[in-house]
Parts: sequence; C-alpha cells; structure tokens
Amino acid sequence: MSKPKIIKELKIKNQKIKNQDLEKIFDLFLREIKEALLSKKSVEIRSLGTFFVKEIMEKKQARNPKTGEYIYVPKRNKIRFRASKRLKELINKQ
Repeated sequence: MSKPKIIKELKIKNQKIKNQDLEKIFDLFLREIKEALLSKKSVEIRSLGTFFVKEIMEKKQARNPKTGEYIYVPKRNKIRFRASKRLKELINKQ
C-alpha cells in the first residue's frame, strides 16, 4: 500500500482531521522510526512486529556469480523485521 492510499484510508476513518495534518502525522511517524534505526535502536509496534538493525559481517572473499572472480564485501547494516505472533496468526488464518 502506498503513502497516499494510507492517508486516504486514515481520512476515511478520521473525518475531522485534515489531509495535511494526517500527512504530517504520518511523516513524523516514519521519521521517528528512521531516526531510531539510524541510532541502532529497535522499534517495536505492538501487534505488528519489531524493526531492528542487524550488522552483517564483512566477507573477505565472495564470488561474483557472473564473472567468477573473487570480490571483497565490506561490513554493512541491514534493516530486519520480525512479525509479531498476532500478525503471523492473522496472515496464516484461512
């Protein structure tokens, strides 16, 4: 779902709040998540899941599958998401 669609859904459920205010709230929400992840803190949203940063170790030798040559892969950070038990149950419910 895209940002405009999310804001549209929020507007349907909250008629009294202006679109501009909904956009500001949504942007603030995303900015706070981004800042927490940049400072390597985890972000837990109840009944949704947890976003966290995982450090991927460097690989001194990795193989480029196209050319077959060895390359160096530096250490980097990856964003991970662990779904909550409740979300997993909702998704797997049939």
